[in-house]
Amino acid sequence: MDSDSTTQRGRNPRGQGGRLRGEIIAATERMLDELGDDQALSMRAVAREIGSAATSVYLHFADRDALVLATLEQSHRDLLRAIDEAEAGNADPVVRLRARTRVLGAWAHRHPGLYKVLHESTLNQRVAMPFKQELTERTTTAIQRCMDAGLVPADDAAAVTLDLRAAVHGAVSMRLNQPDQPWPQLDEQIERFLVKLVGVPSVS
Repeated sequence: MDSDSTTQRGRNPRGQGGRLRGEIIAATERMLDELGDDQALSMRAVAREIGSAATSVYLHFADRDALVLATLEQSHRDLLRAIDEAEAGNADPVVRLRARTRVLGAWAHRHPGLYKVLHESTLNQRVAMPFKQELTERTTTAIQRCMDAGLVPADDAAAVTLDLRAAVHGAVSMRLNQPDQPWPQLDEQIERFLVKLVGVPSVS
């Protein structure tokens, strides 16, 4: 018997393959967040994490890249859901924009490993990640709502989005790669980005 199969689980009942797939993705998400490197992940290690045989993982994912990509896409969907929840109940476009940007920054700060794999890994050169575009498009829409309401200066919303995205990602990345620096509170820095790059009224 394969040594990786010593804690092997029983075969999933008919119709429960989707549940095993979900367990595989959940385990991969935890491991990527700890490792911060998709190259350090192995299919066998994921199988051990869920108490299954490596063949069970390969039944759902052809290779490591496919597994990591599916995991990142699920994490991205969860992030979008958290952003939607933060925006819910707020009619003010500026309040909604501020809420969504803070959630994005907080998520990246809480999940440094996933953030690194999602944005800084070599997987980005090997595999297309079209799902990431949805977040950019939603931010552009949020900024355009602020402009349409006359709450921020009229401008090219897509260009402003790229500026804001670069600033927030840079702030998070520098914290992860230079943790010993005396960084200000992330929310405070994000607020300055919103004021200076988008033109939202300062809350101070």
